[in-house]
Amino acid sequence: MNLSIHRPAVIAGGIVLIFLTAWESTVHLLKFPVYLLPAPSRVFRTLFDHPLLYLEASAYTLGEALAGLLLGVLAGTILAALLTLFPGIEDGVMTLAILIKSTPLVAIAPLLTLWLGFGVLPKILITALLTFFPVLVNVLSGFQRIDRPLMDLFHSYHASRWEIFRYLRIPLALPYLFAALKISTPLALIGAVVAEWSGASNGLGHMMWLAYSNLNLPFMFAATFILAAAGMLLYQLVLWTEQRVIFWQTLSSED
Repeated sequence: MNLSIHRPAVIAGGIVLIFLTAWESTVHLLKFPVYLLPAPSRVFRTLFDHPLLYLEASAYTLGEALAGLLLGVLAGTILAALLTLFPGIEDGVMTLAILIKSTPLVAIAPLLTLWLGFGVLPKILITALLTFFPVLVNVLSGFQRIDRPLMDLFHSYHASRWEIFRYLRIPLALPYLFAALKISTPLALIGAVVAEWSGASNGLGHMMWLAYSNLNLPFMFAATFILAAAGMLLYQLVLWTEQRVIFWQTLSSED
């Protein structure tokens, strides 16, 4: 087994272990009350004592986050493609997109919950709104950033606008798409949790809100630990997918 392959994971695990050890020691040395700062051992014990409760809440929140992420990625990519094919509408559409992005999420979430109810739909829409803008900006930059020699080459073969878009713009935009996914994937979890704070009957955000209201910090930190772990796993999944989809970048780096 090549240990160098797993070296980043070992270093990351070591840093997390040192952080948790320092946290545990600080809580015991300074004798923090559990309602102010619980020790990591207390948080993990809470997780192990209620595995089904946290599993159900995690599945609920993760489903909302992934559905919202998928919707945001599709909307951002499709709109970026339309703006590339029809550049005359870019200024107006981007102004509207910036206006939506500038509106605080905490102001939109209660309104969508009020209009659409306490189900999963408003949570998915809020998550999609949060992840939409990074995808739009990054993918649009990828579509538009083309080297002039490559464009001249396609023109020399009398390629149509659609052929240029399919065979030139899309492959060159893939790195930008994955750059956007690295930003949007953790944001999807944040969007789902914030949406659940505005009104939900299940999910990690709902559990965190109830735990905070009752000063039950071990329950709240347990949900936070799950969200942090899910964010790291999803980020690593994006990296793994990127290495296999954009395989030519890996080959060029090895050369």
